[in-house]
Amino acid sequence: MGKNLTGLQRTLTSSPSNTFVVLTVSQMSKREQIVCSVEEYFQELGPTVTFSNLHYCVQEKRLCCKRGPEKYILKDVSGIMRPGMNAIMGATGSGKTSLLDVIAGRKDPAGLQQGKVLVDGKVVTSDLRLSSAYVVQDDILMGTLTVKENLQFSANLRLKPQHHSSTDKKSRVDAIIQELGLTDCADTKIGTEFLRGVSGGERKRCSIGMELVTSPSLLFLDEPTTGLDSNSANCIISVLHRLSRKGEVVYAGAADHALEYFTDLGYQIESFNNPADFFMDITNGEAVSTLESLTAVECKDTLAMKYSQSQLCRNVLEELDHVNQSVAERAKSQDKGADFATSFLYQMHVVCGRTVLNTLRNPQTSYAQLALNIFFAILVGLIYYQMPLTLPEALQNRNGAFFFLILNMVFGNLSAVELFINERAIFIHENSSGYYRTSVYFLSKVFADLIPNRIFPIFAFSIIAYYMMGLKPAFEAFMCFALTMCLVSLAGVSLAFLASASASSFGMANILIALPFVFMMVFGGFLVNLNTMLSWLSWLKWISIFRYGLNAAFINEMTGQIFYSNTTMIPGELFLISQDIDYSVWGFWQNQVALLGIILVCMFLAYVQLRRINRWK
Repeated sequence: MGKNLTGLQRTLTSSPSNTFVVLTVSQMSKREQIVCSVEEYFQELGPTVTFSNLHYCVQEKRLCCKRGPEKYILKDVSGIMRPGMNAIMGATGSGKTSLLDVIAGRKDPAGLQQGKVLVDGKVVTSDLRLSSAYVVQDDILMGTLTVKENLQFSANLRLKPQHHSSTDKKSRVDAIIQELGLTDCADTKIGTEFLRGVSGGERKRCSIGMELVTSPSLLFLDEPTTGLDSNSANCIISVLHRLSRKGEVVYAGAADHALEYFTDLGYQIESFNNPADFFMDITNGEAVSTLESLTAVECKDTLAMKYSQSQLCRNVLEELDHVNQSVAERAKSQDKGADFATSFLYQMHVVCGRTVLNTLRNPQTSYAQLALNIFFAILVGLIYYQMPLTLPEALQNRNGAFFFLILNMVFGNLSAVELFINERAIFIHENSSGYYRTSVYFLSKVFADLIPNRIFPIFAFSIIAYYMMGLKPAFEAFMCFALTMCLVSLAGVSLAFLASASASSFGMANILIALPFVFMMVFGGFLVNLNTMLSWLSWLKWISIFRYGLNAAFINEMTGQIFYSNTTMIPGELFLISQDIDYSVWGFWQNQVALLGIILVCMFLAYVQLRRINRWK
């Protein structure tokens, strides 16, 4: 299972993926065939990465405008990364990470002024992000999941179901856990700021394992040993070195000549021994050559070196030269952009499952949201307990109660601004690496937040507050009230989602959400009479969540309601007429439609903003 690894300070390596030809240094099944065609051998070889005359510059940005002179961070950089483990080393600020990102196709191509990067002769594009693997410097993992669950999440999304069954994925995850020495902590949570988890070295190895799931031929790592103690750093480098050394060929040729080849190297097969077992003993270092006395590791390296110097290897390379052009032409004709390994629905299933699991293991926000709504429902119910139908207190109390309800529905959902900020780094990394589509992540987060944190608490709030305040007893009226509260709350949440997707910090998100809420409250019709407002400001009422929520609540309560002033009976419709509120059937539902429109528009814009997040490094 050879890899292209990036280790030490910044490293890039390239090597074959999985066991390929006759006998290799990597472990093989004893039943594996010993002969494979030259074309198969050629296709399995790890890629060679070349970069020439790279000139990359950045320009200082202020308020989204480019200003100041261009600063070159890469100047005329050229090199070749051959199969194996390669390291980019240099002083701090010398451009190591920038070079690695340019090679990996993760740097904004607008800054590349000159030069090109080739992988096996093909120009590197952003599609390389989906076909290679990249381990970032800061471990980006879901802290509430265990090591095994994180690896399984990667396997479920990045291995095609057509080629890998659930059993295959589980077996691959188990193999990676064993390979990376994570067996003891496989069922331990990664850890968060509130939850103790695995060590730094184990986190790093888990991050590497997340990328090894796809058996990439190219694996980039940005400073994999930074922040680790000497023992953990040595362990990481040993793992990377071991992975990069896997897949070396020790023989490629006819099966009936294999025994003679190894016998000439000093390996003697015992009587009645199965040749396949004998070959396995050689590659595993269990058989010893009578010509040399070497350790198991030195033995493997020597076997690979001797094969590379043999006539067999030269024959293979000569034949490769002949098939190279035909293979390249066929690959070119079939070449197409990299795509996601799994379908939209399958991604939804996996990502929603992780989101729900994360919510269940970190339920503080859900509990707090439910407790907050119950508390305010009881508070409102006690303040406006069993409101009378006698004037003027009947109208005054209902005015105050409805305004307080709408205010709570809007401002009580400010916790939604953290939705896309907390996991911003995880989303950028996983989306850039081809785990899932942006739409999948967006919908999974929205659904996982709306149902436990918004829908259920709102209905609990409505049931408590409605009947404690003594509003219209009809069940239909209660359902309309609950629907209004739900849509008002979701409209506020959708605006919070938009702010969350547009800002990278809580401070900026709070500013972005507070200003619209204040303006909507002012132009909601309760604090200011909209009929007396300046004409050039009056249009703001059409985007006010408060206006539509208050209108719907008043129509639902006042229509058909009779109020008393001494011995005079006054229908509630008179109040609606005085406020210029249309209390017809459509007059009520147009407010619901308007709120739904605000929800859809804000959700769409939030999705657009999520897609516009800069994924370039």
